[in-house]
Amino acid sequence: MGGVSSPPAENRVADAVAGHWVDRLAPARARPYLRLARIDRPIGWWLLLLPCWWSSALAAIASGAAFPDPAHLALFFVGAVAMRGAGSTYNDIADRDLDARVERTRSRPLPSGQIRARHAVVFLVAQALVGLAVLLQFNRTAILVGMASLLPVAIYPFMKRVMPVPQAVLGLAFAWGALMGWVAVFAHLDAPALLLYAGTIAWVVGYDTIYAVQDIEDDEIAGIRSSARFFGRRMQGAIGLCYGVSAALILAATFLAGAGPIGLIGVGLFAGHLAAQVLRLDTRDGRGALDLFRSNRDAGLILFVGLAADAIIRPLIGA
Repeated sequence: MGGVSSPPAENRVADAVAGHWVDRLAPARARPYLRLARIDRPIGWWLLLLPCWWSSALAAIASGAAFPDPAHLALFFVGAVAMRGAGSTYNDIADRDLDARVERTRSRPLPSGQIRARHAVVFLVAQALVGLAVLLQFNRTAILVGMASLLPVAIYPFMKRVMPVPQAVLGLAFAWGALMGWVAVFAHLDAPALLLYAGTIAWVVGYDTIYAVQDIEDDEIAGIRSSARFFGRRMQGAIGLCYGVSAALILAATFLAGAGPIGLIGVGLFAGHLAAQVLRLDTRDGRGALDLFRSNRDAGLILFVGLAADAIIRPLIGA
């Protein structure tokens, strides 16, 4: 028919976005590396990026700036894509034997043999250097805070072997951006940033528990620990508790930063989105759980728009 044929199913990662440009347009030799960096699963870098943007918007409110710093927002975007790719590559190198035993992950480039481990290491270093170049654009304190994020990133892949809720360590890593936007503006950390960070950790544990619903049976066979397995029949209530704690802490952070009604409404809409996820969750439906997990991009954007709009509009109305 003259179109680009779909790549063989065995070369695609199971939970990738259907019809993604990586599968249709990228050169065949580049595809395994793009998949290793999760470019075909953009939800990962969105979830890493959004706390950075929240923090930037919160810092704009607290500092009286007319809007979040556009240069910071752009740098965080590049850094999130690069560091999500580096973190995923590192995770897959560490987990390649475990991934081979789980249905959803055995199609990944390393366990499926599309990429050799030593080539993955070179690719990891290249992505990390991009992330470092981004980090060096910020003030000295922000650089030090950013470097400290490497500790939870380094230990996370091994926590699923020993911790009943390894998502807590994932939260420490994925929530780090909640500190970065603030420290990039003020060069120090204050209560609003710390509360935002704590609330974001609870959000990460909640959404990644939803994500783990897909793998409960395979994880049990492979001996992989996850919050979904740990919570079991109490999973829906546990996710609701995580999301409730998240919304409460983020609301406190927003209030302490001096946000007005628009920012607080943004937090309320964010909380409503999270509540809807809990109500819609069917722990027997892996595909539905994946869709709910991905919807956290929209929840995060709602919060960012609310906070950014507060920073933009309040000076105009003399609040």
